[in-house]
This record gives sequence, structure tokens and C-alpha cells, in this order.
Amino acid sequence: MIPMTLAEIAAAVGGRLDRAAGEELVTGAVEFDSREIGPGGLFVAMPGERVDGHDFAAEAVAAGAVGVLAARPTGVPGVIVPPVSEAHTRSVALAGDRDGSGAAVLAGLGALARAVVDRLTATGLTVVGVTGSSGKTSTKDLLAQVLEPMGATVAPPGSFNNELGHPWTVLRADGGTRYLVLELSARGPGHIAALCTTAPPRIGVVLNVGTAHLGEFGSREDIARTKGELVEQLPPDGLAVLNADDPIVSAMADRTAARVVRVGRAETANLRAVDVELDEQARASFRMVTPKGEAVVRLALHGAHHVGNALAVAAVGLELGAGPDEIAGRLSAARRRSARRMEVTTRADGVTVVNDSYNANPESMSAALHTLAAMAGSDRRSWAVLGLMGELGDATDAAHEEIGRLAARLGVDRLVVVGEDASAVLAGAKGESSVLVPDVDAAVALLRAELRPDDVVLIKASKVVALWRVADALLGDAA
Repeated sequence: MIPMTLAEIAAAVGGRLDRAAGEELVTGAVEFDSREIGPGGLFVAMPGERVDGHDFAAEAVAAGAVGVLAARPTGVPGVIVPPVSEAHTRSVALAGDRDGSGAAVLAGLGALARAVVDRLTATGLTVVGVTGSSGKTSTKDLLAQVLEPMGATVAPPGSFNNELGHPWTVLRADGGTRYLVLELSARGPGHIAALCTTAPPRIGVVLNVGTAHLGEFGSREDIARTKGELVEQLPPDGLAVLNADDPIVSAMADRTAARVVRVGRAETANLRAVDVELDEQARASFRMVTPKGEAVVRLALHGAHHVGNALAVAAVGLELGAGPDEIAGRLSAARRRSARRMEVTTRADGVTVVNDSYNANPESMSAALHTLAAMAGSDRRSWAVLGLMGELGDATDAAHEEIGRLAARLGVDRLVVVGEDASAVLAGAKGESSVLVPDVDAAVALLRAELRPDDVVLIKASKVVALWRVADALLGDAA
């Protein structure tokens, strides 16, 4: 974070000083985990389901924090944020926030992030926002790797993309940061617009509109309206990067005052991928055709779905001054940064484990199954170990059945469905090679008994299932 006094922080959040003169200077990181606090930091006292950060304020100050951002006095120097309305508390819906203090602290954190962004954009910081139903994290990671050679870049770790992760990431930026890459998620209408208020982007990327969180949104149309909030927030001198291969996303051009660049394989795209090929590991290579020239990209990431992500990244890179050859080289050199997302490991016996277990929705599940089929080809036996796709509401059974049908169409050799709540996958597959097991332990036991050398195993489900335990067990066997 940029250096700020507690008095400046109080002014930014509309709060008041407590046990502080105001001249105390925050020079370190802003953290909500007291174990991460270092000298010069600011501790954010967030209440949670199990513990309340206010109870750790003294510990944080003892560890070097200059002060605390809190909803009530904690006995140590800090800034007390103003309360928020009941309606705001309900909209945030923080677990463990029984009295609205968590929503108030979070609002204060957002206000502080906005104050920092305003200062930094005035001196040259560019904010880039990425949203979509799937692929946000992988695209954000690719984008950071393309921009880093051009200047200091800050991006969130993993999928830290909600009301807490967003301002926390913003506050990692300092006076030397040139690019701030943010991933924007939403559970309902208005959420992305709110995140844009915290850190107004100049460049916005919309990857796709699918059915992730359909149970919370109610319809795909509502999802589209919410994803489009990103381009609505862009300034007239900004850039909207839209997926030309997704008609719903492409139509968002009518919702923005910014200049529009469409990317994809469609002939209508301003930046296209042609001659797409996959190698034996389902890694894509393609010729990238741009208004500024052509270049060949050879991705090290697994799956054809990364082609669209890479094109979106390329559009941002071109906007910020990189040439096609530079971008192609950086995309080709980029590696996976976030865990449990197409994490491919081959054991000594040749068994390849594709750990894509961080999360799942119908679109990402489809992409993963296509990748499995490409990696297995005609010479290797393929396994799909699948669990529940959460937050689909009334569409849950139909979506799971369709995934089962897709696995059958793609010729997946063995389908292992983990948990009764995902049993509709089995109903869709209707194959003798498909089986339902009750839990992770049963899945591991089955795989240990029946895996053969050179098999390819895909593991995927929503993170609530914690299906990565299957991958951990299989890879632990080979350790």
C-alpha cells in the first residue's frame, strides 16, 4: 500500500480515530489475518464464523501493526469505521456477521482501496478487470504474466475475487505499480458494479456467460446482465474486450461507452485465432491474427478453451503497447499459477492425473472433459472422476445429466461419480463403465485397484466436494 497516516485512513473511510494521534504512518501491508501482519502494517478486524478479528487486534499491534481498522474500539490505536445499513449488511451476507460489524469493516476496506486507486491512477496506474462464468482465474494469471515485463503488476492469488479479496488485492499496489489486474466475481446483480466502484477499471474483459451460480441468479439472462456491469462501468477512453464466439458477450458492445475489441475464432473478431491445433497433451498452438500483425502462439496450458483466454489477454497487451511477437512469446512462456486448475502431473508408471478440482460449473466441466478426451486420444484409457457442480438451483439435475451424456459422447472409458448428490451424471451417461461411489475414500480405493499404466485421470467437482483429495492420494501413491 502507499504510505498513509491513520488520520488519512480515517478520512478515506469516513471513520474516527481511536487511541491514536493520527500521525501514525502505515507503510506496510494491509492484512485481515493477524498472523500475516508485519512492521508498519494495518490490521483489518473482520468477524468470521469461528473467530472475530477484533479479538486479535492487540496481537496484531504487538506484531508490528501501526493500527487497526475496526468496527468498535479494541484497546489499541486504530480507525473505527462508521456503521452500515441493514440492507447493506444483507447484501454482503458475510458468514458470522451477526451485528453488521463485518459489513461495516468491509465497506471501510473498500473505501480505503478506492482512495488508494484514485491516487495511483492519477500517476499512471492502469486497472484491468476480468469477469466471466468460467476461465477468470486462468485468464488473470495469463494476463499478469504478459504485463509483468512491461511494468510492476499486481494480481490476486488464486480466485481471491470477492468483496474481501478485491480491496485486499488493490491495497497490494503501491507507487511503483503500473498494472492492477483484478478478477471480478458475483453472486447476484449489482455485485460487479460494486466491485468496479472500489477500483474503477479502464480495461474490462468479459470471457463468457454460462450457468455458474444459476441457482443464485435465477436465469442466464440475469447472469449476462451482471457480467455486463463491468463494461458499463468503463470510461469513454477505456477498452472493452469481448468474446466474439459468445453471442451474449459480443452483444455487450451496446452497453458500453468504451471502445470495443472482439476476440475469438469467429471471422467477425478483431483479434483471431486460426489454424488451432492440439498436441498430445491437449496444449493449443495457433496463429494469432491482429490488426498489428500475426504471430504464432504455443500455449503450455492444457485445453483448447485457453485459446479464447489467450486472445483476450493479447487484446489487453496490444492496448497497453506490446507487439504481437512480444505477446506471443509471453503467452507461450506462461505457466499455470493457480493450484487445482488443469494441474497435470504424470506419475512414474505413466498415469497422468489432471487435477481440475478447484471448482466446477457446466461450462468448465465440458471444457475439462474435452481436454481429457484430447489427452487420451485413441491410445490411452480415460477416467473421469466427477462430483457435484454446486449452485445450479432448479437446473442441477438437468446439468448433471448433460455432463454424463457428454462423457459418453466423448468416449470416456471409465466414469466415476462421487456422491449421491451428483448421481444425475450417471443417469446421463447410461454406460456399463460408469459407477457411483459414496465418497472420496471409495473413489480412491476403486482407482487404486483398477488404474493401469498410461491411464489419464480427470478429477473435477465444485470445491465444496474437496475432490482434490483424490488427486492427492493418487500422486501420494507415486511419491
